[in-house]
Amino acid sequence: MAKNILICDDAAFMRMMIKDILTKNGYNVAGEVENGVKAVEKYNEIKPDLVLMDITMPEMDGIQALKKIKAADPSATVIMCSAMGQQAMVIESIQSGAKDFIVKPFQADRVLEAVKKVVG
Repeated sequence: MAKNILICDDAAFMRMMIKDILTKNGYNVAGEVENGVKAVEKYNEIKPDLVLMDITMPEMDGIQALKKIKAADPSATVIMCSAMGQQAMVIESIQSGAKDFIVKPFQADRVLEAVKKVVG
């Protein structure tokens, strides 16, 4: 059974890139959103197996969204994505419950490795 994945990134081209990598490898992209507020709403609506969450987004950043999702569903599986040089945010993400962290610009194999590691 294909795993359902929610993609949260404010950049449409990043969502498209991630979606392309995932769908070519048998994953189902159940939803795409462009900010943290919508990420929380969409998570509660579709309950995906995995969320790929950008950190830097408008309205609500990825770390705040991660905390809200984990508060509502402690078993939620989230992988954070962000640009290089944001070590403090990486640490905060992991402490807030993220299962892994992918650095942009990312390689397809790194995305797949992280996804396989957390959802199989």
